Amino acid sequence: DVILEPELEEALANATDAEMCDIAAILGMYTLMSNKQYYDAICSGNITNTEGINSVVQPDKYKPVPDEPPNPTNAEETLAKVRSNDKDLEEVNLNNIQDIPIQTLKEICEAMKTNTHVKQLSLVATRSNDPVAHAVAEMLKENKSLQSLNIESNFITSAGMMEVIKAMKENSTLAELKVDNQRQRLGDSVEMEMAAMLEKCTSITRFGYHFTQQGPRARASIAITRNNELRRLAETASMAQAPPSLLPHGYNSKAAQE
Repeated sequence: DVILEPELEEALANATDAEMCDIAAILGMYTLMSNKQYYDAICSGNITNTEGINSVVQPDKYKPVPDEPPNPTNAEETLAKVRSNDKDLEEVNLNNIQDIPIQTLKEICEAMKTNTHVKQLSLVATRSNDPVAHAVAEMLKENKSLQSLNIESNFITSAGMMEVIKAMKENSTLAELKVDNQRQRLGDSVEMEMAAMLEKCTSITRFGYHFTQQGPRARASIAITRNNELRRLAETASMAQAPPSLLPHGYNSKAAQE
C-alpha cells in the first residue's frame, strides 16, 4: 500500500469526482476515472477534464444491507397444528430452515392430505429431496384446499419432480406452483411433462420455472394465458349470478358480460 502525507490523504478522501478528474488530467493519467464518475461530474457542471475516461479508481460507497432475520417458524409446532387442522393456520412457511429433518418434512406433507385450512405451503431451501417430493406428490393427490405450493431451491431430481408434476393431474384446486432452481437440471422430459400438465390442469394460473427448451416454454406460456382467461371468465360469470348485495360497489354485470 502507498502511504501519503496525512494532509494529502485527507484531501484525496474528500475530493469530489470533478476534482479527482482534474487531478488525473494534471498528472496525465487520462484513464483513471470511470464513465459513471465522468457523467456525474458533467451533470454537476464543474468538470473541466473531458478526455479519455474509461476505468474505475474511486468506487461508489454503498450502505451495507443487513441479512434477513432467520425464519422463526418452529417446524414441530407447525406439524402439530397441521395435524390438528388448526383453523387459524392458513400459511405454512418453512423457507430457509435447513435443519428440518427429512422425516419431519414428509410428515408435514402427510398431514396436509387431510388438512382443510392451509392455503399456502412453502418449503423453499429446506434441503428437500426426492423422498420429500414423493410425499408432496401423494399430498397433491388428496388435498382439496391448498392453493399455493413453493418447493424452489431444493435437491429434487428429475425423478422426484416428475412425480410432483404427474400428481397435478389429480389436483383441481392448486392455482400456484413454483419448482424452479433445483440443484440438478431437470431435463427435457420433465419440461415436456410440465407443459402437458399445464395444458390439462386449468386451475394453474401461476407457474414458477425457467424453461431451457423453447418448445415446452411456448406451450407453457400459452397454457398459462388460457388458464388465466378461463379463471377471469369464471369469476365474471359467478359475479353476474350473485345477488346485488354481494357485488362490489360500482360493479356493472351487463358491462362485465360484454
